[in-house]
Amino acid sequence: MKFAAVISYTNVDYCHNMKIKQQHFIQDKWLEKSSDAGFNINKAQLVFALGSSQLIANKELFDYLKNSHPAANILCASTAGEIISDDVVDNSIVVTAIEFDKTKVKCVETNITDHENSFETGKYLMQQLNADDLVGVFIISDGTKINGSSLVSGLNENNSKQIPVTGGLAGDAARFDKTYVGLNHSPAEGNIVAVGFYGKHLKIGHGSFGGWDEFGRERIITKSDKNILYEIDGRNALELYKEYLGPYAAELPGSALLFPLSLKIEDPATTLVRTILSINEKERSMTFAGDLPEGSKVRLMKANLDKLIDASSSAAEQSLKNQTQAPQLAFLISCVGRRLILQERSYEEIQAAKSIFGDATSIGGFYSYGEISPYNQNTSCELHNQTMTITTFTEIT
Repeated sequence: MKFAAVISYTNVDYCHNMKIKQQHFIQDKWLEKSSDAGFNINKAQLVFALGSSQLIANKELFDYLKNSHPAANILCASTAGEIISDDVVDNSIVVTAIEFDKTKVKCVETNITDHENSFETGKYLMQQLNADDLVGVFIISDGTKINGSSLVSGLNENNSKQIPVTGGLAGDAARFDKTYVGLNHSPAEGNIVAVGFYGKHLKIGHGSFGGWDEFGRERIITKSDKNILYEIDGRNALELYKEYLGPYAAELPGSALLFPLSLKIEDPATTLVRTILSINEKERSMTFAGDLPEGSKVRLMKANLDKLIDASSSAAEQSLKNQTQAPQLAFLISCVGRRLILQERSYEEIQAAKSIFGDATSIGGFYSYGEISPYNQNTSCELHNQTMTITTFTEIT
């Protein structure tokens, strides 16, 4: 089997702690948003460039980033909206450049077509990054050609030390057509990039919360195939779902964003959220953004805007557990479904997180087609839908 990967290393010692610089390309102009004192653009090891599908695939813009960050690994991805500081923006590129002091970074890229399936893709990426001093993995994956649940299962397969794995699936606004990811080249479809962080000086925090209200009684999935749901409690799932939706049923599949499912697989205290992507009236089935194993317990959920926003604060607070100082960087990945529901209030969930971190923390991120994070500290990573998922980075001496 052919494995195509781009692997690169950076390991440079400097005399200062981790430094961040953020730029914003919007309305055909590059704007400098923030830059830590002493930041040296020529010594940055890692750059995240997150933007709209049209802009992020523009080779001239990639060439600008590569030329201006000569020593950096540049990770590009398309989004369903960009996050910078305390705001949400469309049709732009948010660039976050990181200059580490004592932390080593290793980046790996592969394409789903180079593997048998998404599970094997996840296994491969984790094998490439595994090392005794690995302290965290950050993933950005294609959002339309990948089975996110299987990718996460593969990442967990060889992660016996439960190194935190976080990240998300790239987006394409609300089109759900094509997503783009790339490492050190213009991004393309089907790519997955994994970043490994190494050394005792980097502290990584994570948090993930949804804020949805459950209603109705708990039911059992009796027939499914990976992410396709056929029966709940022996009844046709689509028929049952339409009964619950009432007048909203006529607006399917769009109205499904307002009514995701909560899912319990093994641990009764662990609830995942699954979003409906599409319905098939002919087959009487529903396709979700993550797997729903037979025997799992499910309940219907509904949106409460204030609770969705509060959940962002909860995710930020969870990411600070076991941290001794404010993080230097917080990466926010929120689901496109939350944005479609919150609409003009989307910025409020970003501000809710920022209010927890304070002004000393640089904030970047994007709206995604799926979020990746452990449910709790020291647990395996999961694929989430409809959550705010936050990863924090703090380099200490």
